[in-house]
Amino acid sequence: MEGKVVKGNRITEGSIYGQLLLFFFPILFGTFFQQLYNTADAMVVGRFVGKQALAAVGGSTSTLINLLVGFFVGLSSGATVVISQFYGARKADKVHWAVHTSIAFSVIGGVIFMIVGLLGSPWALEAMKTPEDVMGHAVVYIRIYFLGIIVNLVYNMGAGILRAIGDSRRPLYFLIASCFTNIILDVLLVAVLGMGVAGAALATITSQLLSAVLVVRALMKTDDMYKLEWKKVRIDQRMLQRIVRIGIPAGMQSVMYNISNVIIQAGVNTLGTDNVTAWATYGKVDGLYWMMINALGISATTFVGQNFGAGRLDRVRKGAGACMVIGVVLTASVGVVLYNGGHLLVELFTTDQQVQAISMDLLHFMVPTFITYIAIEILSGTLRGVGDAWMPLIITGIGVCAVRVLWIMFVLPHYHTIIGAAFCYPLTWSLTTVAFVIYYYFFSSLRRWKLKPLKKRFGVYKPF
Repeated sequence: MEGKVVKGNRITEGSIYGQLLLFFFPILFGTFFQQLYNTADAMVVGRFVGKQALAAVGGSTSTLINLLVGFFVGLSSGATVVISQFYGARKADKVHWAVHTSIAFSVIGGVIFMIVGLLGSPWALEAMKTPEDVMGHAVVYIRIYFLGIIVNLVYNMGAGILRAIGDSRRPLYFLIASCFTNIILDVLLVAVLGMGVAGAALATITSQLLSAVLVVRALMKTDDMYKLEWKKVRIDQRMLQRIVRIGIPAGMQSVMYNISNVIIQAGVNTLGTDNVTAWATYGKVDGLYWMMINALGISATTFVGQNFGAGRLDRVRKGAGACMVIGVVLTASVGVVLYNGGHLLVELFTTDQQVQAISMDLLHFMVPTFITYIAIEILSGTLRGVGDAWMPLIITGIGVCAVRVLWIMFVLPHYHTIIGAAFCYPLTWSLTTVAFVIYYYFFSSLRRWKLKPLKKRFGVYKPF
């Protein structure tokens, strides 16, 4: 089959910094609105229901949701990598089947996650030692959320497809529409109608439905090679194997991050409701940084994937370096803002002065350590872009998950404070960064002295 190429898609040519930033900022703003409509639930229930409801929406439930959804998003990154490589290589047939397999996969995954979430969430919340005064709110919120999980996964997959072909603007527009829908419904259902956490959950899944409809419509209306035709939505076994081969390590990596966060959350839950609420509040505030660095990681993966598919290995290496520079500049900028102005954001979530004080202690401790995480996001994104996904999994599994678990099990009981729990983050980031740098520069397929022989031997490198 033939397919047109989107005009203005110049990821494989032109200024590296310019193209990265043009792709990055729509993702960043999109992630901002994603964070905003997730934050709206916590903000509204914190103000109009109480700190127990805030702890339920932003604490254990958020951790569990991130665990399952994060696994799928990591798994679907295999589709983003495959599609970006095929698109860069201008392989229309393979792009076509990758798109349809990906959408079918998201629907099937949504059904499975809905069942798992509905049946297993109460048990998981109990296992995380969720405080009794928070438990009721948490169960209501998470069960309603998982009723709408299918549309969440369809949107994430559809947005990943658009970003894979170099379109980061339309996912931004869809998230803006979804965000404002969620905020309006939050105010209506929670503040006006008094539906509590149930209203917040209903607002979230309704807004996610809107974003899913918009992204599916965008895929169906295009004339490009990634056009979606519902009658052709099915699993192509060979394509699924290719997607899963790259996506499983990324999905497992996300799971390990989130499992370690679950264990940390369980440790925090033993510190009392004020600390649990402060932890949830801090998590919403520092989300401003994580949305930025995650957007940069997505940009790195897409940029590297398309250039790798097009045989532009010189741009792959230079693109990774450019992302590192951008990451340092943005981390420093956001860090200064959060460190000095974070109290303004904390006050939006809660009026409880004790919770505010604990949240600020966390913020002032954590913000200066963000610099230690940059290389993890950029280098893992770069390696995924060329299809090297297993080593990031191994490095993350040892450096992040294992060390955090050991810290919570053996160190936290002796330093039983909120800062004692938080310390494992910069510790594991530092260790994992060192491991990533060593692997990337000395052992990966992207090391300088290995690229040149490959190119010289095969001419234009063809990944497929």
